[in-house]
Amino acid sequence: MFFDELPLSDGVLDALWDMHFDECTPVQEKTIPVILQGKDVISCAQTGTGKTAAYILPLLTNLEYDNHDSERLNAIIMAPTRELAQQIDQQMEGFGYYVPFSSVPVYGGNDGGAWGTQTNGLLRGADIVIATPGRLLSLMNIYDIDFSGVKYFILDEADRMLDMGFYDDIMTIVKRLPKDRQTILFSATMPDNIRRMAKAIMRDPEEVRIAISRPPESIHQMAVDLYEGQKVGMVEHLLEGRDLKKVILFAGKKQRVKDLARSLSRKGLDARPMHSDLEQRERDEVMLDFRNGKVDILVATDIVARGIDVDDIPLVINFDVPRDPEDYVHRIGRTARAENKGEAVTLVSEEDRRFFTKIERFLKKKIERLPLPADLGEGPAITSDESATRSGKGYSGGSRHSSRNRGRHPRK
Repeated sequence: MFFDELPLSDGVLDALWDMHFDECTPVQEKTIPVILQGKDVISCAQTGTGKTAAYILPLLTNLEYDNHDSERLNAIIMAPTRELAQQIDQQMEGFGYYVPFSSVPVYGGNDGGAWGTQTNGLLRGADIVIATPGRLLSLMNIYDIDFSGVKYFILDEADRMLDMGFYDDIMTIVKRLPKDRQTILFSATMPDNIRRMAKAIMRDPEEVRIAISRPPESIHQMAVDLYEGQKVGMVEHLLEGRDLKKVILFAGKKQRVKDLARSLSRKGLDARPMHSDLEQRERDEVMLDFRNGKVDILVATDIVARGIDVDDIPLVINFDVPRDPEDYVHRIGRTARAENKGEAVTLVSEEDRRFFTKIERFLKKKIERLPLPADLGEGPAITSDESATRSGKGYSGGSRHSSRNRGRHPRK
């Protein structure tokens, strides 16, 4: 489907034309019409499927067509991290280029001037607020912010917000909003806690599910069966003799991330941790250095995985097996982007094996097993069924706007 087949406003369509966006992604095709109808929506879709546009485009259109108060806040978009809030704000700037609405990003980790800008936007009634829960709640506790005009409440990456402990913050914010509003929830996964929250804050929502796409063939997926104590040694083997620029190691917990980054640094490797305990300034510095090639190895938790937007990452290592197949897809999807090829290696301990079996079942294939290097000793015993999946193959070791044009393509 093409965007101009949808009842989007002329201003939104003009911006899409300038940005060379013609065809809808599946999540946009299924979600935009429902949002335009004013219904509450739960959309289950991965990062990278175009979900941000799936709610920004109908939001801007609805704001153009409804009778809203331009002197009050009209829409709130919640995001789990500053990085995602920044990305949403950037897309809002592009998609909203030809529509007369103001937006203000509200998140922590910036200077005093930003605090003043955010406060002014909230108190003077910016049309759209893009906020992280903690920062918005902090401002709410200090200032008397008028939320009575809010007609649209959008939660992006709701599963991550709950993982980060924002449930109480979100519910506190919801209590200040009018009951007569449209609530839109986007989540990559749909665990029970998301469904419970949806039941508490939404009215008869329509659910839109987009099948989780499996990793592209351009990612060479591999795994190693080993004991927990052999993992650090295996990481060293994987990194030995290759160009170390822009390698990501994913670990399940932030303490593990800290310990692993420290251990690799002691061995002379340029590794930096990325986790939620870092100040925002520190996270920005690490990401900038990693993006610019000043940091070789980024050791990260799942919580920040979706904020890593770097195209030329050749290798992803899962130090711990993710507990959910969708998290596995998100992790290894950091490599082989922008038509590049990439490699993903997962370290599978005995405790991890049942979770990795679940991932293979989801992928509908057995992942190639790499042999454990002899100097690391014997690995755990493998059943005959698991042994049959070993290939014996070795690791490769590295092997904003154009000029405005109102003409559009013909409808199809």
